[in-house]
Amino acid sequence: MAEDHYLVGLDLAGRRVVLVGGGSVAQRRLPRLIGAGAAVELISPHTTPAVSAMADAGELVWHQRRYAEGDLDGAWYALACTNDPETNAAICAEAERARVFCVRADAGAEGSAVTAAVGRHEGLVVGVLSGGEPLRSAAVRDNLVEALHSGQVSDATAPEIGELPGVALVGGGPGDPELITVKGRRLLARADVVVADRLGPRELLGELRPDVEIVDAAKIPYGRAASQDVINTTLVERAKAGKFVVRLKGGDPYLFGRGFEEVIACAEAGVPVTMVPGITSAFAVPAIADVPVTHRGVAHEVVVVSGHVPPGHEKSLVDWDALGRMRGTIVLMMGVERLGLFADALLAAGRPADTPVAVIEDGTMATQRVTRSTLDSVAGAAKAAGVRPPAITVIGPVAGLDRTG
Repeated sequence: MAEDHYLVGLDLAGRRVVLVGGGSVAQRRLPRLIGAGAAVELISPHTTPAVSAMADAGELVWHQRRYAEGDLDGAWYALACTNDPETNAAICAEAERARVFCVRADAGAEGSAVTAAVGRHEGLVVGVLSGGEPLRSAAVRDNLVEALHSGQVSDATAPEIGELPGVALVGGGPGDPELITVKGRRLLARADVVVADRLGPRELLGELRPDVEIVDAAKIPYGRAASQDVINTTLVERAKAGKFVVRLKGGDPYLFGRGFEEVIACAEAGVPVTMVPGITSAFAVPAIADVPVTHRGVAHEVVVVSGHVPPGHEKSLVDWDALGRMRGTIVLMMGVERLGLFADALLAAGRPADTPVAVIEDGTMATQRVTRSTLDSVAGAAKAAGVRPPAITVIGPVAGLDRTG
């Protein structure tokens, strides 16, 4: 292969792309392929929880088996991302025969295409290739994007491993990668290890240096979940090994994110923690959907409630009778599966049946969808619309407002 590559942008919208392998490499590559509108087909007997969640959400087609000859028929682009070099070589060989450009994740020079280190700034895509030196590409990319973010030219190089101590607990915001804070993004770019949630801004994983270890800590409602004890142990052990660890969480770590549990675990182990607040989805998601959680003359109070424990349960810490008597806004998080129970509890406590309700799915993402109803009908409306987590439910007069006043 020639030393230099021809850097080009591919229009993959609606075109078949085959990715073989369901591990952390796939987890890095898939968000940008999905974001480009590619018709992605994933071939792997197993996946990480975050990758399987993409399949469950209909963002890709998952063939739950091993690669077989002929899998690239009709493909425009292919990625060999398994942990077996022989399988990756076979995929590249088929791609060569079929004249399909193919990226080989474990040996870039052996593929017919390479993935550029890519970053974004206000709609601008920055791509860097350096002839088989991915670490150099990532460092230059990071510097260019950082210079664009700050408005200054920087000559800084990639950080040394272990340059920063301990753990950074970073709130990634509600999902849109541009809604992470500047500090959060800067620390993420300097991480040696990233422990990432499913609801964090997953596209940012594709901007990490190739040597960064990604630990999938996806937590899927009523499904597979990484144990909190395992997450705590991972943070402590990697930090004590001299690595700078970023715990990337969706929303804000301290709002139903169990962030303070992780801070306590690190403190007990003597590991320093840097706290980086995030934009909470409790307020950002309604805002993006044109639902203000407060409005002059309409709502002067807001209560954010976890729907993790149903009303009446012995472990519930929520006073549903008090919520039923209040006139302001209730923002219900993690409450999709039991929406009918929450609505009934509020109705029984005195909330009017015609109280407006808005349920916002996949807030701030391209797949965002809003279902509007009233308190007495919202459970049925959500079921009819096929509402699925993650979703934020806003209950109160503000959910009935629109831009016309």
